[in-house]
Amino acid sequence: MTLLDEIMGVKIKDILEVEEIKIDDLNGKTLVVDAMNVLYQFLSSIRQYDGTPLMDSKGNITSHLSGVFYRITNLIEKGLDFVFVFDGKSPEFKKLTQKKRIEKKEEAERKWKEAIEKEDFEEAKKYAQATSRLSSEMIEETKELLDAMGINYVVAPSEGEAQAAYMAKTDSRIYGVLSQDLDSLLFGAPVVVRNVSVGLKKKIPGTKQYVSVSPERIVLDKSLKNMEISQDQLIMIGILVGTDYNEGGVKGIGAKKALKLVKKYENMEDLLENIEWNFDVDFLDLFYFFKEPPVTNDYNIEVKKINEDKIKDILVERHEFSENRIENTIEKLKKAKERKKQRSLFNW
Repeated sequence: MTLLDEIMGVKIKDILEVEEIKIDDLNGKTLVVDAMNVLYQFLSSIRQYDGTPLMDSKGNITSHLSGVFYRITNLIEKGLDFVFVFDGKSPEFKKLTQKKRIEKKEEAERKWKEAIEKEDFEEAKKYAQATSRLSSEMIEETKELLDAMGINYVVAPSEGEAQAAYMAKTDSRIYGVLSQDLDSLLFGAPVVVRNVSVGLKKKIPGTKQYVSVSPERIVLDKSLKNMEISQDQLIMIGILVGTDYNEGGVKGIGAKKALKLVKKYENMEDLLENIEWNFDVDFLDLFYFFKEPPVTNDYNIEVKKINEDKIKDILVERHEFSENRIENTIEKLKKAKERKKQRSLFNW
């Protein structure tokens, strides 16, 4: 787990039924991507030895563009398809969390610089991962690149993971949600896939060696059945443990204890009487935000052509990516799209 993981997402994995899978298990499937989550993971993981993000000669950060172009193309080659979903307007009660995250990033930046001065580059890279920031310009340029790659994207009316979960629930073309966070399960995503796009590695205990983290799949219905709880109870567990809107959760309550509590108390009123709720946002407001979030069905998923010139303009002309490598990857993307087209014709 990186420092970025520690400040993002609800911590309920320990009580879920998590299945290790292979990339081949996702061949032919379309995943809705929680864009902000994956972009932050690219910014966190695609860095130099001392934690410095990839940049062009003008100092513009390019780690996110590198991740979208190379890693997503690699997955499309393996038979996956994607629709990215970006955040819209954040709910008012998220502002306090956003403020706290900025403070944590500033503290991580201070520790990163201290580690570099000590030439402790392993420590430096660890802290650097938690300093990632996405500007509005970076987000817009990512959308521009996705469009040039022929990849659909949607802008949510509010939270991207809520929209992603809605699309996975209601659109038969969508298999599940791709995100490192598990919050989309609270919004009702039927399937969440992790460890696919970000190339995560974990350290082998007692050694200096790292191994790749296997892709994971979490099927909501299986987990609920295994825990013998309802979706409403899962939402309450998430809130108790802590979400993007009440980070840290209720003191002293982890996922396993929260599971016991929602089983012990039959209704929300009894539960609230037996916990110490000290957040600015109301428990019920949070509950109903997860249960009935602002979403839209006003979106299009269509077959889009690759715009080679636009890809080169963004990556080569603006940001000095290797033209030869970009051209080679464009060819891979074109061949993968053509194979998908042929499969679709055959199936029809």
